[in-house]
Amino acid sequence: MNLLTVTDAGLYCPAGEFHIDPWKPVDRAVVTHAHADHASPGHAAVLASREGRDVTRLRIGAQTPLETLEWGERRRIGNANVSLHPAGHILGSAQVRIEVAGEVWVASGDYKVEPDPTCSPFESVRAHTFITESTFGLPIYRWPAQAQVIADLHAWWEANRAAGRASVLFVYALGKAQRILAGLGTAAGPIVIHGALQALTQAYRDAGVVLPDTQLVSALPKAFPWHEALVLAPPSAQGTPWMKRFGAYSDGFASGWMHIRGHRRRRAVDRGFVLSDHADWPGLQSAIAASGAQSIRVTHGHVPALVRWLRERGLDAEPMEARYAGEQDDGTLPEHAEPLPEEPGASGESASAGPASRPRATD
Repeated sequence: MNLLTVTDAGLYCPAGEFHIDPWKPVDRAVVTHAHADHASPGHAAVLASREGRDVTRLRIGAQTPLETLEWGERRRIGNANVSLHPAGHILGSAQVRIEVAGEVWVASGDYKVEPDPTCSPFESVRAHTFITESTFGLPIYRWPAQAQVIADLHAWWEANRAAGRASVLFVYALGKAQRILAGLGTAAGPIVIHGALQALTQAYRDAGVVLPDTQLVSALPKAFPWHEALVLAPPSAQGTPWMKRFGAYSDGFASGWMHIRGHRRRRAVDRGFVLSDHADWPGLQSAIAASGAQSIRVTHGHVPALVRWLRERGLDAEPMEARYAGEQDDGTLPEHAEPLPEEPGASGESASAGPASRPRATD
């Protein structure tokens, strides 16, 4: 029994007459999380997790009807029983469990199995069919421990401060920025942020996530001691006039893509920090195994490689078309959101784009 099919609007459940993370406006959307490639405005009704309510509202706008479910709460939609379970990707990210006549499918959305303090940890959900992402679905992708990455970030910041230059870290505005803030805790100096991060970071605080104090770059005087600061900014700020205010600086980029030397080189930053909100290769393996599913559908990422690996192990694995982008973020809120003044350089950004060249700082 196929509980989910692919239409020109996205993943569709005929029994419940709803879509999951549709890429076109639909009558009823179940949204796994608030990244722009999964959540968009224009739907007649949206269902999301209670934990992700505020960030989802920022993404879809005030006019779109939004219902929320607590984790594990069941909702009957048409002939389908639906519940949401933590995916561990960002605040409020959910796996969608669908049950029809005893058949269970789980759509993972984006997920990671490593816990972090900014969202509920990934929950294994048993299913007959598991739909998994594969953003980092190759054996080369194996993440270092988050504690080590944060320690490296602190050391880089301290070295830059001793050398009299600012530390500018490019981070995705939703999820990655807040995860790094939470990891930093009581920091070695002031943390300042680009305006594109402000509303989303406040939404995390409103949801009860404990983050260190931050200041807006645009609210600070020109004479601010930037060499003391860690600056968090969206990737699209790189190479723009906005960066000139910091004087001498070293820049870094935090992403799973930094695991590969070619991505680090194209990004053209001084430092790459390997930190992803997606499962690495062992994480994908463990999540799939824990689902107990014998049928696996693989979406966005390294789909052929993961499908082949699963088939070699006797599982029924097939690719499933999806238009999701994997590890990237547009860095801004959509047009309907409150505009953020005096912060140029916050437009869309992909994982592979690079900035205009500049002299590199050396440690």
